[in-house]
Amino acid sequence: MSARIASGIWVAAYLRRLQIEGIPAYVITRGDDTAGEVLVKLALMDGTARAYLREYDLIQDARIWRVLVEGSETEVDAAIARQRRFDPDLWVVEVEDARGRAFLDA
Repeated sequence: MSARIASGIWVAAYLRRLQIEGIPAYVITRGDDTAGEVLVKLALMDGTARAYLREYDLIQDARIWRVLVEGSETEVDAAIARQRRFDPDLWVVEVEDARGRAFLDA
């Protein structure tokens, strides 16, 4: 089992990766620096969006990103708000890319 990277460090590295690619990204909500889960909202710049969360996949024996919700940006924002009520330590990072690039598996 591998050690988990602290959330604050992961978010900082992720934002830097996106900056290198010229993709705008913002921390919408800062969660717990050490153990907060990270939710990534990908705004496709056409009124739609996707929200991703990491989960453990038993078959792959790895943590993978899965789509929590996708649809209109309003619907995605409402789902994120519900998730934040459930998990107050949650980080929310918004990525804006019309091409749908989020680099979550990179």
